Amino acid sequence: MTNLYNDCRPSCTSIAFVASIIFGIIAAFLTFFAIVTITPAFLWVLLGIAVGFLGITLLTSANCCNQRNNCRQILSLFLTGIIGTIVTAVILLGITFAATSVIGAIITGLLIFFFFLVLTVAACLIKCRYNNN
Repeated sequence: MTNLYNDCRPSCTSIAFVASIIFGIIAAFLTFFAIVTITPAFLWVLLGIAVGFLGITLLTSANCCNQRNNCRQILSLFLTGIIGTIVTAVILLGITFAATSVIGAIITGLLIFFFFLVLTVAACLIKCRYNNN
C-alpha cells in the first residue's frame, strides 16, 4: 500500500521544472513593466555561477550516474539549465535591450527560468546522490 502512495507523488525534477517556469514568468513580467532591471554585473555573476556548476558537474557526473540510473535524468536536466543560463546570459550581455522591451523581458524570463532550474535541480541531484533508498 505504501508503494502506491510513493508512485503517485510528483518527482523532484517535475516540481523543480514547474517552480522554475513560475519564477521565469514572474521575472519576465517584472522586467517588462520595468520593476526589476538586470544589470551587467548580475549577468556576469550568473554566468560565473553557471560555468562553475558546469565544471563541478563534469568532474563528478561519472560517479553519480554509475550508482543510480534515475540520476541520469536529473543530470541531463541540470546540464540543460546550465547551458541555458550560459547562453541567455551571453545573449543579454551582448545585446542591449530597452527596459520595457518584450524580447528583452522574454530573454530575461528565460535566464531566470534556467538559473532557477539549475538551483532546484542541484537540490534534486544532491537528494538523489545521498538518498539511501
